[in-house]
Formats: sequence, C-alpha cells, structure tokens
Amino acid sequence: MRYIFFLSVIFCVLLGCSKAESESSDEVLAISTVKLPPKLNKSESVSADKNLEVPSPKIEQKIIKEASLRFETNDLEETFSKIKIAVAANHGNILIDSEEKDYNSVFRNLTIKVPSQNFDNFINTISKGVSYFERKDISAEDVTEEYIDLTTRLKNKRKLEERYLQILQKANKISEILEIEKQISIIREEIEAKEGQLKYLESRVSESTVKIEFYKNLPEQEAVQLSYGSKIWTAIKSGFFSLSSFFISIISIWPFIIIFCVLAYFIRKRLKRKKQQS
Repeated sequence: MRYIFFLSVIFCVLLGCSKAESESSDEVLAISTVKLPPKLNKSESVSADKNLEVPSPKIEQKIIKEASLRFETNDLEETFSKIKIAVAANHGNILIDSEEKDYNSVFRNLTIKVPSQNFDNFINTISKGVSYFERKDISAEDVTEEYIDLTTRLKNKRKLEERYLQILQKANKISEILEIEKQISIIREEIEAKEGQLKYLESRVSESTVKIEFYKNLPEQEAVQLSYGSKIWTAIKSGFFSLSSFFISIISIWPFIIIFCVLAYFIRKRLKRKKQQS
C-alpha cells in the first residue's frame, strides 16, 4: 500500500513539472513575438530583408530633353516675338529673359520650359528662318533606371514603415515603444527625401529646358559711339588702380628704402672727407 502511494506522489510531481515547463515555454514564445526587428543598415541594401522587396512595375521610358541654341539675327524684337508665339503655342513658359551689349553686338538670352511632348515641335518652329546656328546642342538623357530604382526603394520604405506600425500596436514596454517610434521617424525622413527626389526627376522628365541666345551685330560707327564713354571711364579707373598699386608697393618696401638712404648718406660723407684730405 505504501509502495502504491509513493508511486502516485511521484507521478503527480512529474505531471506538475511538465505543465510548468509548458507554461514557461508559452511565455517565452509570447515575448519573442514582441521583440523588435533588427535595425536596418543605412546603406539601404535591398537584400537586407527579402520579405520587403517589391517587384518593379513596368514603367514607360523616362527621357530628360534639353537644348542650347545660338544664332545671329537682323532684328532682335522680331525674333523675340516669334519665339514668344512659339512658346505660347506649345504651352511653355519663359523663365529667364536678359539682354546685354558689348563693343560690337547686342544679344538676348532666354531660358524656356516646354512640355516634353512638345519639345521637338518647339525646336522645329523656332528653327524656321534661321540660316545658320553657331551652336545647336540637343541632348536626351534616359533616366528610366534611376526612376525605377527610386520607385522601388520608396515602396520598400513604405512597406517597412507599415511593419513597424503593426509591431508598435503589440508592444507593451516603454523602451520598446520608444525604440520603434525612433525607427519610424528615421524611415519617415527617408521616405520624404525619396519622394522629393522622385518629384524632381518627374518634373525634369515632364518639362524640357531650352536655352536660346540670339544676337545682332552693330554697325561700326554705332559700336564706337556706344563704347567710347565706357572706354574712357575704364582707362581712368585703370590708371587710378595702377597708381594706387605703385604707392602700395613703395610702402611695402619702406625698410629697404631707409637702409638705402642711410648707406648713401655715409658713403657720400666719406667721399667728401677724402676730397677734403686730398
């Protein structure tokens, strides 16, 4: 009878221990679900978390078009009027308009933005009537790969932010909450930076930049009248600066001048003594 009682006691103890181990393992499992994910490396390696990778969507080709033109004209105002008409017809805008003169010519510089789909038509329109271009540079830069890379990285960051927000809802400890909020703030700054880069790239793709410089040569008499006064004023300023530089250079070597004067004085005095003795 004692033997049966002893066996039953041992059985109850073993059963209680196994139940305690089961409960402790459940607690460990519950805590592990609340643990923070590992911090991301600042190098933004896409392979850091394969679960966050987003398949790159099919995006149409992204091209940045730019042009720089320079040519001579007989009438600045007439040429400018034609360019303004072409800008309005192609839904563009003149961003910069400056006019300058030199000794033998007067010229005008324009910086224009036109929608990329109207770029070729705009260039063809303003090229009509121009017999010769001193400069006609047209470039097209393919930025499709850069656009896809920015888009993919932005989607990955947004998906990572969603994961952190889900973990934040399950966190109980203050230290965990603070750490998660810190990571969310860092990710949010990176998302905003990538959004800015993407908007800038899209604006360059959607609108093309055209720089135009056209000039008119002045007659010889008009050029002389135009620049005679400025030549005299330039000569006066140049002479004044030269005189100032001369005095400054003299002042900078004043110790040598004093030494030279003292030596000359003693040498002269000695020569006078020799003449008197002879």
